[in-house]
Amino acid sequence: MAIYEHDKVRWVKQAIDSILNQDYRDFSFIIIIDGDISDSMHKLLNEYTEKDKRLVLAKCNVNNGLAAAMNFAVEWGMQFNPDFFVRMDADDIAYPNRLSRQITYLQSHKQIAVLGSALEEINENGRRVGQRVMPTSHKRIVRMLPRRCTLNHPTVTIRYNVFKDGNRYNAALKNTQDYFFWITLAKQGYVFRNLKDKLLSFRRVNNFYKRRGISKSINEFRARFLAMKELRRFTILNVAYACGVLTLRLMPSKIVKFAYKLDRILLDKFLKH
Repeated sequence: MAIYEHDKVRWVKQAIDSILNQDYRDFSFIIIIDGDISDSMHKLLNEYTEKDKRLVLAKCNVNNGLAAAMNFAVEWGMQFNPDFFVRMDADDIAYPNRLSRQITYLQSHKQIAVLGSALEEINENGRRVGQRVMPTSHKRIVRMLPRRCTLNHPTVTIRYNVFKDGNRYNAALKNTQDYFFWITLAKQGYVFRNLKDKLLSFRRVNNFYKRRGISKSINEFRARFLAMKELRRFTILNVAYACGVLTLRLMPSKIVKFAYKLDRILLDKFLKH
């Protein structure tokens, strides 16, 4: 998990508690402090490290972004020769059975390299405001990559062999790093899967739609065309979808919000067929 200056202390506390209170207990939990944070955040993190030896803090003097933080965590973890790498965001809440559910599944399905799950969306006050369900089968996950990022990044558990093979997040990207990563792995033939279970509460704050700004929208556009190229899925429909989404994302936040909700409805209908 990475923490930076704009993360809220109370949400970070909920996120950390949700991991430390998992029913699966055998793990190391590294938190990367990505740049400057408040004194109150430092105090909170130090209190946790004193109480639970599974928690380790690492400090970057400057804000390098999520991809660089994840790569650092990957390298740090290599010394323990672990089986799995688990993602978590600093404002989300993992369900108590998240680790046990995903690890048990991966232990019995050796061919799967990346395992995600569905999630529920909550607002600033923790009230449920939606859900995000993704395609479950590898075939559908890869087939839909030219149109959307088909794994919920905060929910993924990745088999460590993926990193031992030399793969890393693109640290030059400040957003959409997961989308590009999945495309790279799909091209190499790694197997994906999403569980239908909701294993995480994803924090959707008021500025969620505003944060999907020009930089992220353009990177998603680039990722869609990269997926078409690398996975050999250039079609008129995929190109039209990429251009249409970019146009919508550059519109006012109210329209982006409507498009986001419509997209979720269409995805849910597609997955039911």
